[in-house]
Parts: sequence; C-alpha cells; structure tokens
Amino acid sequence: MTPNEPRPRDVVRAEIREFLSSRRAKITPEQAGLPTYGGDRRRVRGLRREEAALLAGVSPQYYIRLERGDAIGVSQSVIDGIAHALNLDEAEQAHLLHLLRTAGAPARAGQRRPPATRRVRPTIQRLVESIQVPAVVLNGRLDVLAMNPLGRALFLPLYNNHDQLNNARIVILDPQATTFFREWEKVADDTVALLRAEAGRNPYDRDLSDLIGELCTRSEDFRVRWAAHDVRIHNTGVKKLHHHLVGELDLPFESLPIEAGSSTSLVTYLPEPGSPSHDALALLASWAGSHADQAGRTAPDDQNPRSSM
Repeated sequence: MTPNEPRPRDVVRAEIREFLSSRRAKITPEQAGLPTYGGDRRRVRGLRREEAALLAGVSPQYYIRLERGDAIGVSQSVIDGIAHALNLDEAEQAHLLHLLRTAGAPARAGQRRPPATRRVRPTIQRLVESIQVPAVVLNGRLDVLAMNPLGRALFLPLYNNHDQLNNARIVILDPQATTFFREWEKVADDTVALLRAEAGRNPYDRDLSDLIGELCTRSEDFRVRWAAHDVRIHNTGVKKLHHHLVGELDLPFESLPIEAGSSTSLVTYLPEPGSPSHDALALLASWAGSHADQAGRTAPDDQNPRSSM
C-alpha cells in the first residue's frame, strides 16, 4: 500500500456510505408511505437520513453513524430494519451485510480471507470436460478458470482475443462484445453488478481492485455503472448471443457454486430441446469436435460449420 492510498477498511466505510445513500435516493417518501413536506423544495432525492432511520426503527443519530461506516456491534435486527426501510433485495442485503461485517471487524481479520482462486482442481477440470453442453468456470473476479471445448467454441472469437481470460474485461473493453451479446447493455449491467458484489465480499483482493481500476480508467460505460452501486445475484437467466458461425442463440444458463463459501461457480448453457438454439448448438458442437485443436488457437472466420460437415 502506498502512503497516499486509502486503507481497505476506509474504502469499505466509504462504500457503505455511498451504497446506503444510493439506495435511499431510489425511494420517495410517497413510496415509503411517509408524509412529504416542502414539495418541490426538497433538496434530497429520495429519502432523507431521518426518514430512513424512522422506517428502520433506529434513531437518526445511530443511522447517520452507520451510514458513515461506524459498523461495530450492528445487530441483525438493525440490518433487517434497514433492509426493510430501503426495500433491499436479496443481493443488496447480502452486500450490505458483507460491508458491515468488514467495517466492524478487527483490522487484520479481512486481510486473512483468501483471494479468489486462479485455478480449479483437476477433478473439476475433468468434470467440466465431461459436460455435453457449453460449460465455463468463473471466479468472483470473473476470471475464466476452465471451460470445455464447446464452451470455448460458444464464445469464439471473444476468448481467442485475450491471453488472460476475464469476462468483465471482455464484456466492457472488447468491441466485438457489443454485437456478440444481443443484449449488451443488460450483460454490462450484470457484469458490473457482479464485480460490485464481489468487492463487498472480498475488499482486500488486490487483483480485483486492480481490475476495477483498469476498467474505470479505460471505460466511461464502466465508470457510470460502477457509480450506481448496483449489486446482483446472477444464478440463472438467458443469454442472447449472435455467434459468427451459427447465428442467433437464446441459451438459458445456470450458475452453480463449486464449493460452499466460494464465489467460484460452474456456468452451463442449456438450450430448450427442439428449439432453433438447440439445433444451432448441436451444429456448433459438431464443428467444435472436428476442429478442437484449431478452436483452441484461432477463430476461423472463413470456415462455416454448415460447409465443413
């Protein structure tokens, strides 16, 4: 840590302040069932601190201290009250709990938490390779730790343009991502929200801090999204892709944790049986099987699976 660099604990306290104030700003007194005074003369967007304290069932002085990051001895009932007052969803409640625990813990406690893993066990690698649908293993920083051949083929050419694969870096910085992901705006929102949640879980992860710093420096889109302080749980959904070899794909996915207490997850993409996406993925699987070596090294833009079968 350089002399001018803020301490991680101070960063967490600042994050508590900014997160809670951003959640307050999203709720009007009318939505919370509170009387309004001042009309258009209100200088605060959303709830005032005193109004949030009233809804949470704590004193204004206590809430103000808490929003400043003074989190020592915060009880679960207080956290529940704040979650209710600010209408926090499951991901937001978990994020707040992680921040409060870190801010209220002894200074060295968080530093002992292991950083996100960089590799998977050989048994996990074999499991991934045995799966018959696209499968990718990601850690909390969204580093790609493992994939099967169909997983690599699915994300051609994005995965061939980067030496160290990181989904956040690819989504935000690779120009091809905006056409590969048919709902790029949503994918970018989800990506930044996942990184924000991981930063709450593991604020002492130096590699994560470096990644966030890089993305903030290189992308205005990222900076705007990061400033929103949104967090998300992303266990299931549908990825809508435009693949340069087989066309459009609508792929439901499931994200499953590799082990308890870890943010490393196995993501599988499972097309609806009999759907056009199912047929297109079967075509891609056939192509990947016959071009496995080549698919691992380069993106063959001049080869179409329909002409190579």
